Amino acid sequence: MAMGSFNGTGSQMPTAEINMTPLVDVMLVLLIIFMITAPLMTHSVKVDLPRASSTPTPEKPMTLQVAINADNVIHVGNEAVAAGDLEARFRTAVAEDANVELHLRADRATRYETVAETMSAARRAGLAKIGFVTQPGSGE
Repeated sequence: MAMGSFNGTGSQMPTAEINMTPLVDVMLVLLIIFMITAPLMTHSVKVDLPRASSTPTPEKPMTLQVAINADNVIHVGNEAVAAGDLEARFRTAVAEDANVELHLRADRATRYETVAETMSAARRAGLAKIGFVTQPGSGE
């Protein structure tokens, strides 16, 4: 696009271009300001915490391993337990540790009724965390 001028000689005047250097300088200054002020926004309350020389111990909840084999025999740990004594066994575990976890391993041929009764006894005893343990599949 040609720009004309009103001078009588008919020669063109040089065109004015925007100088980018001051724009870049302003942007760099703003970047530095934001980099300095951004960490100050995250901490709103300064608290001087006391120093302690102890090491924290991670609290792992007690796990109760329950296995049911193909013959519908219930094992707590390595010990076979009758279905009638199962709830009492769970209650003693809950009395020892309130955050006890039940890991249930059932054979593929186990009757669903036995698994449901075991889970029901665990819930009546106060066990809140029940998990099923399985073998990794072939991805079928």
